[in-house]
Amino acid sequence: MLSIIEQIKQGKLWDFHGGIHPAENKDLSNKSPIVNAGIPQELVLPLKQHIGSKGDIIVAVGDKVQKGQPLTQGDIAMCVPVHAPTSGTITAIEQRTTAHPSGLSDLCIVIAPDQQDTWCDKTTYADYEDRDPAELIDAIRLNGIAGLGGAGFPTARKLQGGLGNVDILIINAAECEPYITADDRLMRDYAEEVIEGVRILRHIISPKLTIIGIEDNKPEAIQALEQHVKEDDNILIRVVPTKYPSGSSKQLVKILTGREVPSQSRSTSVGVIMQNVGTAFAIKRAIIDGEPLIERVVTLTGEAFKERGNVFAMLGTPIAYLLDKFGYKADKKHPRVIIGGSLMGFTLPHSNVPITKMTNCILAPKRKELPLHTYEMACIRCSACADVCPSSLLPQQLQWYAKDQNYEKCEEYNLQDCIECGACAYVCPSEIPLVQYYRQAKAEIWARSQDEINAERARQRFEAKQARMDRDKAERENRFKKAAETRREEMAKTGGDDAVAAAIARVKAKQAAAQSEKSEVKPAVAAAIAAAKAKQAASAQGATSETLPDNSEMAKLREERKRQARERKAEKEAGESTASASSNDSKKDAVAAAIARAKAKKAHQASEQKAPVADSVVENAAVDPKKAAIAAVARAKAKKEAQQAQSETTPEPVTETEAVDPKKAAIAAAVARAKAKKEAQQAQSESTSEPVAETEAIDPKKAAVAAAVARAKARKAAQQAEAQSEATSEPAAETEAIEPKKAAVAAAVARAKARKAAQQAETQSETTSEPAAETEAVDPKKAAVAAAVARAKARKAAQQAETQSETTPEPVAETDDVDPKKAAVAAAVASAKARKAAQQAQAQSETTPEPVAETEAVDPKKAAVAAAVARAKARKAAQQAEKQSVTPEPTAETEAVDPKKAAVAAAVARAKARKAAQQAAKEQQNIEED
Repeated sequence: MLSIIEQIKQGKLWDFHGGIHPAENKDLSNKSPIVNAGIPQELVLPLKQHIGSKGDIIVAVGDKVQKGQPLTQGDIAMCVPVHAPTSGTITAIEQRTTAHPSGLSDLCIVIAPDQQDTWCDKTTYADYEDRDPAELIDAIRLNGIAGLGGAGFPTARKLQGGLGNVDILIINAAECEPYITADDRLMRDYAEEVIEGVRILRHIISPKLTIIGIEDNKPEAIQALEQHVKEDDNILIRVVPTKYPSGSSKQLVKILTGREVPSQSRSTSVGVIMQNVGTAFAIKRAIIDGEPLIERVVTLTGEAFKERGNVFAMLGTPIAYLLDKFGYKADKKHPRVIIGGSLMGFTLPHSNVPITKMTNCILAPKRKELPLHTYEMACIRCSACADVCPSSLLPQQLQWYAKDQNYEKCEEYNLQDCIECGACAYVCPSEIPLVQYYRQAKAEIWARSQDEINAERARQRFEAKQARMDRDKAERENRFKKAAETRREEMAKTGGDDAVAAAIARVKAKQAAAQSEKSEVKPAVAAAIAAAKAKQAASAQGATSETLPDNSEMAKLREERKRQARERKAEKEAGESTASASSNDSKKDAVAAAIARAKAKKAHQASEQKAPVADSVVENAAVDPKKAAIAAVARAKAKKEAQQAQSETTPEPVTETEAVDPKKAAIAAAVARAKAKKEAQQAQSESTSEPVAETEAIDPKKAAVAAAVARAKARKAAQQAEAQSEATSEPAAETEAIEPKKAAVAAAVARAKARKAAQQAETQSETTSEPAAETEAVDPKKAAVAAAVARAKARKAAQQAETQSETTPEPVAETDDVDPKKAAVAAAVASAKARKAAQQAQAQSETTPEPVAETEAVDPKKAAVAAAVARAKARKAAQQAEKQSVTPEPTAETEAVDPKKAAVAAAVARAKARKAAQQAAKEQQNIEED
């Protein structure tokens, strides 16, 4: 069986999976030879123009540089330096946009050329055959040579990895991508230098076989290479069929050798090393001519260019400079500038992007020449992408996982084996930009792997630091331990003691002495010390916590003051009680009188509070006839309760003020009269203002009701006047030095005048209201005015009665002696008059209700029932008055009666008579209102 090398020599070729045959469009740029693009006004050199790490900058802004001078340096194989393409001045070191699909910026060195193009010193290796391969590899690295086929892998690193491991050297001259003709024109115009570069590579690697793989669509280049290849070079020129992407490293290895590169591996793993035609040309210039990689061949193609072809462009030349120089005319609707071919290239964000070592083509198509990507549609699972994939992947699955950001699945489906050739996107009927998804997913996976690497490095550094710190601690402890042992040994030899042990012993001795001193302290001193410590601890606790301050001392002082005040008060009260018991009980009597007056005032206020409620009921009853009887009953009950409260409070001061100081009693009576006058005036002002507001009513029924209300208020004022006259007359009768005759006469006169004034007010109010009740067709306004006039007259009569009753009993206080017989007679006369007043009230109550009932439009049955109830109540009140008035009569028959008791009995009789008269008047008022 023939070996692989023998089969290759016999001309055998293999094939790879998939592949496409797009339109080549190479005739646009391969007809003219390579020209020099010239020196632009500015050169922008990115620090990273290859796969690997950046170099360190060795120049500064403002430095003068010469052509070929290194600008960066690096000591590792994956770091390739950058050189000055021409002489000039460093104007800036800053971020600029670079030729990358992401469109991101990177650190760049900006040079302003001086147009002198002055070279620096060159280092040549014309006798490279006598040089060590390692020396030549280092020279290649220092000259900044990276793969010019598009990948940008450092050439020195690839050659170093292939030493002794490969037996076949392949020169990639396929240049399969459409539009690109840089390698084609380079082989046509510089075939001799290309072959010389291949010889240098053969000297470094020493392979068994060297193959130049070229597609059959470049016949001129094949002829030029054959002319410069010698028989002893051991170089085979192998023509392969045109098929995209046959120029890819793995695919070309499969075509020429039949060997398949494993997943995520390089061709060196199968004994094959591959270099590009442009890389061989750059190696020849670096080793033999001493020129670093400062320029490269760039294809300018596309219908938007007026002058299409290939140029030698300096690295760092702005693409805008080439567009302007070679007649670029942008498309009006969709201007585009693409770096690379139509399948693997990417669109630039703007034209101020520099040429780098990996830039092999600038494509400026028109819209009709290269249609834009239309709307992305859904995948139809046609498997066309999988059929053309040269790496035998599943593009549709990778696209789904990349879109879903499921990067673990992407790695599981060997996304890293994708060469981004674009064949899948080219044949996709849904026009899905598959390559863009793959590039984004690869970038994300790479970023995550870098984060993991950095995290692992950080972990290792941390662990190394911890180990170092633990080691230093252990060494320090051992050192201290050894020093202590050495010191003990020296002390033992010299007969002394250990200094540390001696110090510890001294401290213990001091502590023992302090404890013994503390035990000998006196109890008082110890208590003082304990108290001081307790206060200190309390203050410290208060300072550190947020509790309130201790006020226990102040609280104790307050309690002591309160106790002393209570003791003083008790002593004072005991002294006062003793003094009052030894002298007389006048002060107690004054206190009792004051209490009685307070109770009377309270009962009067309660009656006044209930009266407005009854008045409001009356006003509401004027609207609804059925509610009138209910309102009248409520008023009657309220007035009865008020009179009962007054009757209960009236006799109390009489019985309790037997031994009252005359001066104090007179003063108290005057004060009571003044308060009674004030309350009567307030009641009159309120009663006066209310009717005025009621005159606006128009309904005659309401006017009659208002008149009845006015009469009720007049009677109430008269009763208050009588109560006041009774209150003022009682203190006068209770004095110790009273003349009985004058007192009885004055009291009788006052009572007669009060009754007469009340009867006149009643008759006036009745005569005023009766015509209004009988005439229903009277003008309502006149009726309201007449009611107001009647109420005013009633109030005036009540006021006159009050003034007369108040002025009459005051001179009685000047009498000296009391005749008991006369006092008894006066009491009998008063009781007889009370009976007569009750009978008159009863007679009036029987005759009065009939016309009143006619004034309102009330149900006659209900009115009759209300009248009967009122008459029954009036009779009952009169009978009670008669029973109460019978008791004082026997006092007239007694001859040896105590004068003080007689005066008290007379006052009680008068009070009961007035109460009976008030009840009778109240019953009559209730009947009228009903």
